[in-house]
Amino acid sequence: MQNNPRSHGLWAQSAPPAPQTAALEGAERADLVVIGGGYTGLSSALHLAERGVDVVLVEANQIGFGGAGRNVGLVNAGMWVMPEVLLQELGPVHGDRLLSVLGEGPAEVWDMVRRHDIACEATPNGTLHAAVGRKGQAEIAERARQWQARGAHVALLDRAAAAELLGSAHFAGALLDHRAGTIQPLAYARGLARAAQEKGVRIYTQSPAVRLLPEGGGWRVETPKGTVQARQVVFGTDAYTTHLWPQIRDQQVFLPYFNFATPPLPEDVARSILPGRHGVWDTKEVLLSFRMDAANRLVFGSVGALRGTGIGVHRAWARRMITKLFPQIGRTAFEHEWYGQIGMTPDNLPRFHILAEGVYTFCGYNGRGIAPGTVFGRIMADFLLGNCNTDALPLPVTTPTARTTRGLQSLAYEIGAQLVHLTEGRL
Repeated sequence: MQNNPRSHGLWAQSAPPAPQTAALEGAERADLVVIGGGYTGLSSALHLAERGVDVVLVEANQIGFGGAGRNVGLVNAGMWVMPEVLLQELGPVHGDRLLSVLGEGPAEVWDMVRRHDIACEATPNGTLHAAVGRKGQAEIAERARQWQARGAHVALLDRAAAAELLGSAHFAGALLDHRAGTIQPLAYARGLARAAQEKGVRIYTQSPAVRLLPEGGGWRVETPKGTVQARQVVFGTDAYTTHLWPQIRDQQVFLPYFNFATPPLPEDVARSILPGRHGVWDTKEVLLSFRMDAANRLVFGSVGALRGTGIGVHRAWARRMITKLFPQIGRTAFEHEWYGQIGMTPDNLPRFHILAEGVYTFCGYNGRGIAPGTVFGRIMADFLLGNCNTDALPLPVTTPTARTTRGLQSLAYEIGAQLVHLTEGRL
C-alpha cells in the first residue's frame, strides 16, 4: 500500500483485494459524510446505510490506510485500564456503560464477520495476557478479579497451564479472555467497506478532505477534485487526523508500534506455538505481542518505529526474543516488517466529541481500535438516528484539550523503546 512495504507489511500481502473505488470528482449530496476509512468510519457508514441513510465516505488514501491496516489484529474486550480504574475515571454511569458495551465488543465483531461474510481469518479463540515475573502475576490476578466480579468469561492460568497454551515456559502465568481473539485487520476493514458499498454507501478513496465549510444548514466537504454537501459529518480519522480538526490529534501522544512476520513455519513447529491460536501480549511497560496467522507465520511485535536506527535495533531484538521464547524455530528470518502509531489519551480512555453542530467523532482508542471502532460506529448510528441522546451514550461529551508536550512525549516513546530493545534478551 502506497508502495511502502513498512506501512502495512503482511496484511497488505495476505488480505483479499479492496473493493473497487475511485477518487471523488464533481459534486455530491448525501444525508451524511464520513471522513476516514478505518473501523469507526466504516462501521458508522455501514450501520447508517442499513437503516436507510444516504452516506458518502471519503478516505485520503486507501481503505484501512491508518491504524486499521497496521495493527496486530488482537480483538480485545474493554480497554487497557482495569475496570475499577475506568469506573473511577468516568463515574458509575458512563463507566458501567462503557465496560458493558466494550466487554461485549469482540462478540459484535464476530457478528459483523458472520453477517457480512467477511474473509478476515477471524479466530474467536481468546487472547492471553502473559505475566512477566511476580509483578506481572499480581497484575493479571487483579485484572481477573475485577473482570470476574462483572461476570466476564476470563480465567487465570498458572505457569504450567499458560505454558501449554503459549508454547513457551517463559511466562509466570496468563489471563485467558475467552471473549477475545484475532483477525487479519486490513482484511476486516476491507470487508466492512465491501459490505457498506453493498448497502449503498458511496466510498471514494484518494480523496482527502481538504476543507470543511458550513453551508445551507449543513456542511460542505471539499476534496481536491470534488465536494460533498451533507447535513452531518462523522470524523473517523483518530490518530491519523491531519489538518482538518487537528484537535482530535493534538490531545493524543503517539506511541509507535511495529510487527515482524516470519515465513510460514513448518507444520510441526507451528503446532508447538500457540496451539489454540490465541493472540498474546505481555505485562511489561515496553510490551511485546505475538500471534500466528492462517498460514502459520509468527507475527511478533513491540513498541517502536521502523525508521532510522530503529530498524536495526528492533529487528535484532525481535530475533533474540523469538529465539528465547521459541528456540524450536531456529534461526529467525522475517518475511515482512511494518509499523504504525497508537494514539494515547492522558487517561488511556476514548473520547466522544461534538466538534461543531452536526460534526461528531469517537477517537482515542489507546491501542484497542478493532472492537471499540466497530462498536462506536454502531453507537454513532444510533445517536445520529435519534435512538439515543448524549445522556445515554457510554462516554460523556468532552472538548479536545491539546497536550502541549505531546511531541516530546512521542519522541521519548520512540527513543526509549530503542534503548530497551538494545539490551533486552541478550542474557
